[in-house]
Amino acid sequence: MHSLRRFAPPVLAQLFWATNVIFGARLIEEFTPVELTTYRWLGALPLLLLIAWWLERPDWRAAWREWGWHLLQALLGMVGYTLFLYAALETSSSVNAGVISAMSPATITIAAVILLGERVTRIGVAGIALSIVGVLLVVLAGQSGASGLAVSVGDLLLVASVVVWTAYVIVSRRLRTPPITATAVQVALSVAVLLPVLAIVGAPAEPTAAGWFGLAWIIVFPSALAYLLWNIAAATLGPAKTGVFLNLLPVFTTIIALALGDVVTVWQIVGGVIVLVGVYLATRPPRVPADPPLVADGAAEPGATHTAPIEIVGHGHPATDARAEESRREE
Repeated sequence: MHSLRRFAPPVLAQLFWATNVIFGARLIEEFTPVELTTYRWLGALPLLLLIAWWLERPDWRAAWREWGWHLLQALLGMVGYTLFLYAALETSSSVNAGVISAMSPATITIAAVILLGERVTRIGVAGIALSIVGVLLVVLAGQSGASGLAVSVGDLLLVASVVVWTAYVIVSRRLRTPPITATAVQVALSVAVLLPVLAIVGAPAEPTAAGWFGLAWIIVFPSALAYLLWNIAAATLGPAKTGVFLNLLPVFTTIIALALGDVVTVWQIVGGVIVLVGVYLATRPPRVPADPPLVADGAAEPGATHTAPIEIVGHGHPATDARAEESRREE
């Protein structure tokens, strides 16, 4: 029972984030991507503010002093990543979204090496290459099975969402605002950006009762409770152990998709397994003695080794605890 209480929060957080992809794939038939993104964050904002006040007792003035970084984060994560994800689900599958988004830790490692001068072992390089191979299998063959190769616009948008989310995580390392407070501030800024856009493009959606239920689910569970559970898990298990549960995202997405009658191809399963193995190799803590680094550690500022636990949203959004990778690398 004690183990259940310890491990239930991170498992449920991944389950809730997986439902964002599943529900998003269905809601995109009733809402435009701009509508769905705007309504999601507009509804989640008061919940996130309450959670931030409850857990972190934030200093809002201190958070606002970083408003420029928060605005950039809002544009990259809550606006850019989420719009790419929901737009992708118009032409790609929820399983593809789960698998492609699962390579985010590997792309974050690449960006940290290039931009921050962080170290990566030879095994890590092999893991990155392996995760890319897995994604290529899904993107090129996942839609068409054994009949040939095909690339959908949705899959390309999913890859773009991973790139945008990688930028979001790299920028997050500059922030000193606590994670849930940062998320709440960024969601507020996202709503301020999205509402004028929605007023310009219009809101033609006439959703059914099921559509409103799905939207309410995304607001409450993937957008609010998942963040609460993830941060509870990080506090009780530690960021490194909690990060292991990120690998459940594509697993839960595939299981739910199968339960709802979606078609899952062999290529998607094989590609997903390859991605997970590659991400494990790319992000696992180095053993002692470790392989010699291929890039010298040139990180010169506090927080340069931070990596945020992420949401595979359909990702996304993104969780914002920017302390996970640092703890993992230090262990």
